[in-house]
Amino acid sequence: MQIQRVFARSMTTAANPVKIPVVLHGIDGRYATALYSAAAKKNVLEAVESELNKIGGLVEKDVRVQTFMETPIIDRAAKKAGVASILSSGRYSELTSNFFQVLAENGRLDQTRKVVSSFQQLMTAHRGEVQVTVTSAKELETRVFRQLQDILKKSTLIEKNQKIVLSNKVDATIVGGLIIEAGGKTIDLSVSSKVAKLERLLKEAI
Repeated sequence: MQIQRVFARSMTTAANPVKIPVVLHGIDGRYATALYSAAAKKNVLEAVESELNKIGGLVEKDVRVQTFMETPIIDRAAKKAGVASILSSGRYSELTSNFFQVLAENGRLDQTRKVVSSFQQLMTAHRGEVQVTVTSAKELETRVFRQLQDILKKSTLIEKNQKIVLSNKVDATIVGGLIIEAGGKTIDLSVSSKVAKLERLLKEAI
């Protein structure tokens, strides 16, 4: 029996359908959603999340693994054997191992990093969390970080009962101020954006 059939059967043989917390699009979204559904039915969401993060970290850190996963010149049979070898070095569940075999057989291993990211979106929504990224010219002090977290909790950016997962991204090019990204919304309070706006206004005035 082909691996796709084994994996597909794990997603369809459940008494109750799985509620998907957020609809994702694209190839990576479809694969991540399929894996989420299968993991939810087996009650192993957190375990699979941990395994995916581990694999994602490996791909990010090891150039050889990244090249192997993403190069299109390696045939699918070699990719299936290669990914099986990579996963054999760690303790991965049958579900995760089968999933990556499906990716290899379907020629989608190049989507690995995107799938990991999409699965994380599903898990974030599953836990009722909202990812908020604050970009600043330099790292925020702990005191400022906590104050900002408290302000965001009371803002209209965050829906009632949602949990904030706040992260600070440093980008010196914004010069000063902040850029806040939450739930697909962006508030640009950076100095660079204000300078750019001023430049546009001056050009229009000439």
